[in-house]
Amino acid sequence: MSGKSQNRRKAFSLIELVVVVVIIGIIAAIAIPKMSKGAQGAADSAVTGDLALLRQAIDMYANEHGGALPDPTKIATQLTQYSNSDGSKTSATKDTGVNQCVYGPYIRAIPAMPVGPASMKNSSTIGLSTASPAPAWFYDNTTGAITVNPAAGNDSNGNAYSSY
Repeated sequence: MSGKSQNRRKAFSLIELVVVVVIIGIIAAIAIPKMSKGAQGAADSAVTGDLALLRQAIDMYANEHGGALPDPTKIATQLTQYSNSDGSKTSATKDTGVNQCVYGPYIRAIPAMPVGPASMKNSSTIGLSTASPAPAWFYDNTTGAITVNPAAGNDSNGNAYSSY
């Protein structure tokens, strides 16, 4: 063998590198939309789960308070703190004294809105749809229904979150 062939270095050709870059690009073009749809699906599931949690808390409150629903102006404290039999008094700790705040709490905290405009995503407000500013979660104190503020937009299937 000649010395010239022994000194030849092994390396990738430009064409081989271009082929690898094109293959990586194709894989990325397929994977990225699927990953972003997965993230949207997770947000949709979060809304569904949060609504179920809030609805269950309202039902438990009504069950322990003789069918009375939480007051729309006090709903956050009535669901997250102890309350007395008529819901007029609330306490962060169980109060077996004069106030008799022994019912609840039904939920640790009102969940933040996981979807919608940036101004809404960190909001954990709950109240009437006529409140100003409009809360993230709309509560109907005549029926006990709770829904998502329509400003949150639509899910990955085009359905309004407010219809959940």
